[in-house]
Order: sequence, then C-alpha cells, then structure tokens
Amino acid sequence: MGNQAEELKKLIDETDNIVFFGGAGVSTESGIPDFRSKDGLYNKPDVNFAQYQPEYLLSHSCLVRDPKVYYEFHRQKMDTRNIEPNNAHKYLAKLEEMGKLKAVVTQNIDGLHQKAGSKVVYEIHGSALRNYCMKCGKVYPPDYIFESKDPIPMCDCGGIVRPDITLYEEGLPDDQVMGAIDALSAADMLIIGGTSLMVYPAASFVNYFRGRTLVVINQSDISIRKAENTLVIKERIGAFFAELAKLQGIEL
Repeated sequence: MGNQAEELKKLIDETDNIVFFGGAGVSTESGIPDFRSKDGLYNKPDVNFAQYQPEYLLSHSCLVRDPKVYYEFHRQKMDTRNIEPNNAHKYLAKLEEMGKLKAVVTQNIDGLHQKAGSKVVYEIHGSALRNYCMKCGKVYPPDYIFESKDPIPMCDCGGIVRPDITLYEEGLPDDQVMGAIDALSAADMLIIGGTSLMVYPAASFVNYFRGRTLVVINQSDISIRKAENTLVIKERIGAFFAELAKLQGIEL
C-alpha cells in the first residue's frame, strides 16, 4: 500500500483538477452493504423478500405495482440517516477543501459525501434523504418515509410520497447528469473508486474523461479504457485514503 500511496500523492501534488467517480464500495466501510460482492444485497437476499429479484425491489414497477413491498424493503435496507462517513468520504472532502478535487460523481444514495463536508456532489442516482409527493411534488424531510405509520406514506393531497432516488426503469436526473458529464470532461485526473462499473448508463459516464491520469481504487478488477497514466490500486478505499492522508499530513 505504501508505494502506491506515495505514487498517488505525487500525482495529486501535480494536479489541480481532479474528479472522483464512486459507487457502493465507497460506503461499505461505513457499514452499508454493496450490491454485487459476495456479501452484497444481491447475493445475500433477505428471507422476507426471497420471492423477489433484487432488481425488482429497486424498480419503478415494484413501486407502482407492489408499493407495500417496495416501502417495506426501502425502510429495512435504505435507511442511512444514522450512518457516518468513513475515511473515503472524509478524505475526498479534504481534497475538495484543498482546491484539488472539483467534483464527486456518486452512484450512491446515502448522502455521506455531503455529511463528510463535500460541497460539489453529483448524485446521479438521487438521494434517500430527499422525498417528494408523486402527485403534487411537495417535498418531505428525510424521516418522513421511515417514520410514517402508514405502510404506504401519503401526502396531504392524497398522493404517494416517494424517495428522490432513481429506480430501475427510470431516467437519471438531467441536472445531475449534465453536471457530472461537464466535470468529467474537464478533469485532468479521474479517480474511480468502489464501483464495479456494471450499472448503466451511469458507468458509461467515465468515458467522457479525456484527461491524462486515471486512478482506479477497487478490490476487484474492472474493465476500463486506460489513460496516458493509469494507476490501479487493489485496496479498500477508506483504508487506502487514510494511509494517503497521513503521507500528506491531512487529519481526517
């Protein structure tokens, strides 16, 4: 880990336009399971939902056809309100504070980047900490769905209140997509971390990067077009960033 941390430190020292693109693996060290690893939600289904495909439980179809099932799953598996950021989130917030990191592009819906202090975050799959009425658009606080006494949370107008997340079969939020593409297109360095790059169209966004330095921090191999300078690090991202922070004299 030490040699690669030294190498990445040198690359960061030489770069002032870095973008981070991350997935579920960024939050696993905070205790949030990912989806596709051997311990992920897709490979260890809850017995209460064993009759359903995991993708269905996270789909628009489930929300509209089986809302009671959808909200029971959401309440059990998507509640991140009391989860704390780990060293990966904290390090990226510090890197932004230093003027090095220009944006975080995340596939996660947990809000942990903002909780750690990051300001420019493009949430291309939305956030479980925002809710709105599907009928009138009224915005509801993070606690509303989780603390509602009704199996299906309802708005004052009679509409269903849903989380502001992008489900399977739904389009990605235009403003977040455009912000992410602009940041990736302009970056000199792209750090990809904690993602299998298997969820599309989000995974295709990294193809907008045309900078000179690509860094991949992931415990498993991913398929990616290499840049002029490419550094591949097979470590837990939070632990690696903690080591890197020590080299840089950054307190997390």
